[in-house]
Amino acid sequence: MLSLLSLKKTHSTNHHLFQIPKRLFVALSPTATSTQSIEVERIARIINDHPFPNQPLHPTLTHHIPPTLLTTAFVENVLGRLFAAHSNGLKALEFFKYSLNNQTHFSPSPDSFEKTLHILARMRYFDKAWDLMVEIGKTHPFLLTLKSMSIMLCKIAKFRSYEETLDAFEKMEKRVFVGRKFGVEEFNVLLRAFCTVRKLKEAKSVFVKMHERFPPNVKTMNILLLGFKESRDVTAMELFYHEMVKRGFKPSSSSYGIRIDAYCKKGYFADALRIFEEMERANCLPTLETVTTLIHGAGVARNAMKARELFDEIPKRNLQADTGAYNALISSLVKCREVKSAIQLMDEMEKNNIHYDDMTYHTMFLGLMKSGSIEGVCELYHKMIDRNFVPKTRTVVMLMKFFCVNSQIDLGLNLWGYLVGKGYCPHHHALDLLVTGLCSRGRSHEAFKCSKQSLERGIHVSEAVYGMLERFLLQSNMTDKLGELNQMIEKLQSVLPPSSGNYIHSPSNGME
Repeated sequence: MLSLLSLKKTHSTNHHLFQIPKRLFVALSPTATSTQSIEVERIARIINDHPFPNQPLHPTLTHHIPPTLLTTAFVENVLGRLFAAHSNGLKALEFFKYSLNNQTHFSPSPDSFEKTLHILARMRYFDKAWDLMVEIGKTHPFLLTLKSMSIMLCKIAKFRSYEETLDAFEKMEKRVFVGRKFGVEEFNVLLRAFCTVRKLKEAKSVFVKMHERFPPNVKTMNILLLGFKESRDVTAMELFYHEMVKRGFKPSSSSYGIRIDAYCKKGYFADALRIFEEMERANCLPTLETVTTLIHGAGVARNAMKARELFDEIPKRNLQADTGAYNALISSLVKCREVKSAIQLMDEMEKNNIHYDDMTYHTMFLGLMKSGSIEGVCELYHKMIDRNFVPKTRTVVMLMKFFCVNSQIDLGLNLWGYLVGKGYCPHHHALDLLVTGLCSRGRSHEAFKCSKQSLERGIHVSEAVYGMLERFLLQSNMTDKLGELNQMIEKLQSVLPPSSGNYIHSPSNGME
């Protein structure tokens, strides 16, 4: 099955897979004081609210950031907040460059560079991202890491072609990471870029093409195993796993964890438990992540009792339950329609001083929605806001849709205002839902105001939002508002090309 493994036996020590988190770490560093946290929020809000592109950002940064404030941790935390807030990528880039030019108290770190690069690549501003990588390679080469390489390659693999991704890898070797000899670790990053976006065919092609140049190690095999898992073909995954073992690669905890996760996601919980036992027999100690995966798997199999049993075994394995483990059990309870028990578990988390994260809220909101409890959703929403917690994009979109569909449009507006007030730029999907809900209720003025706030912060509106606003503003005889909207769109497009799906203004649209 695997011409893929037509290679010589290779030995390597076990390493964990090199991973890029799906979400950059956004929380402030543990060493950040309350004063620093306030300053991070203040500057992030100033950057987000800064009118773009009507005024340059640099003078504003100079005015609001005293030199003593510009520390390494401060820059990392501000960029983390800008990432979470879906800020305009060019603003984040300008802030990062501003920090580089003021290094009296600030020492640039790979983390700050990676966050800036991730913001640009996520918005598909690849030209700007490339320019930054080339520049950093010349001025601060120590900032270039495998993680920054992975950020770029993963986004290119996701949004561009196979050939363009290979060209990007070659460009990094020849023009960016100059003087660095590429080996199996860099090759693993390229493979993982394809595997994480479920392009297994391309990953196998790269492996066959390049494995002689980069002799693989067990991490390489785990990455390909991950690719099979992401393809949801457990039979092919198992065939590859046994071929991998046959070729002399010793399975690591990651190898077992990938297989367990694959079976759990397919609902084959008994098979997942079988592999878990196989893992223990091989003296490969299960990690908290492995147990958490099994708890999730028990939920998929609708076995709340087993999920609770696995959770209760965590301290017996000399492990300590964290937010992720609690979230897994909450998810299992919700899947088994035991919403009250899930709520009680949230109370237990609070009692044990284990903080909620976005997954906690998202799972509970989903459970309350499925149970038909509008009051429960609204109550939890208000508690979340009272805690000053800012949900992530998918939770925002889910809440906005729920509020708009269930005649709670004022709560949708409240959520929008809360996010903007916190210095966040709500995702355009949230704006689409809110504008649709407002316009369908004859509240086009408020829909215009929300769209304007998005444009002012340097975020494009979608074609659907523009078309709806155009129709309703003309019906309401608010041609002045439509003209203002057109001017803002054209001004933004002059410096910031829209991403796919966003509105592209032309003379045929709107007013002449």
